[in-house]
Amino acid sequence: MAVSLIIGAGAVGRALAAHLTERDQRVLVGTRSGTEVPGTEAVRLQASDAEALTRAARGVEALYVCSNPPYPAWEREWPPITAAVISAAEATGARVVLMGNLYAYGRAHMPMREDSPLNPADRKGEVRRRMWEELLAAHTAGRIQATEVRASDYFGPGAGANAHLGPRFLKPLAASKTAWVVGNPSLAHSWAYLPDIAATLAAASADGASGTAWHVPHSSHLDRLTIARRVNELLGSAGRVRTYPAALFRIGGKFLPEVREISASSYQFTSSFTADSARTEAALGVRATPFDVALESTLRNSAGLKIR
Repeated sequence: MAVSLIIGAGAVGRALAAHLTERDQRVLVGTRSGTEVPGTEAVRLQASDAEALTRAARGVEALYVCSNPPYPAWEREWPPITAAVISAAEATGARVVLMGNLYAYGRAHMPMREDSPLNPADRKGEVRRRMWEELLAAHTAGRIQATEVRASDYFGPGAGANAHLGPRFLKPLAASKTAWVVGNPSLAHSWAYLPDIAATLAAASADGASGTAWHVPHSSHLDRLTIARRVNELLGSAGRVRTYPAALFRIGGKFLPEVREISASSYQFTSSFTADSARTEAALGVRATPFDVALESTLRNSAGLKIR
């Protein structure tokens, strides 16, 4: 039986755990608090502790990095985690599959592709670029096997409060109230369905962690006004979408680090932000769930929401 270790029990980690356990894999989930995830074995560890991570990764075929420190902590917390992952993989032979995003591309030519140049537009993008370059250098040197799976903003069952298409977007619409959003809601944006992210992570691991960056096939590149209309149609509601005032971020960013970091990456919502996954689909055989199917599943699995 294949054995995998997932670092992180957030929305992506849980979706991946469900995907792997459904395929009869033994799954370990490592978190600071020893979070219990159904069908898996909890491991209490600090991801930046190379010795603890190495112990947990003994006998593991794939080491999935699905954790995500708070935005203001990225520059402090990601470098030691990356170093620990490389050390553990080198000591155990576990393949590294890094769950990434599109931040390192910055204000790229759209749509972003797997081979688009990395040109970060903010500090978070620079952190992600350095992480991948360090993993890739270790892979190229033959020390480890590594790959990265990149996705835009996710949605789906289990998406938390911070997800742009999560409860803070869906519940006001369902109540025929206003969903407040970052940036221009009329612009095209790529959206990744959580089960599709999980399937792509597993496929990247099965490919052998080949030193390649992959893009999750995205269910939709729709703007949020169109998505809101579809939500209203399904729920029989009359919710609206409005943009947070720019002044909110200018003022809030002076006092709240999280708001400051959201503002720094808001360029992703002030122009079109789309990703192409043709190369990934051809090489790994993964496909996006049709958006209407994904959206209905999301709504059916959201507490208090009922489709007509």
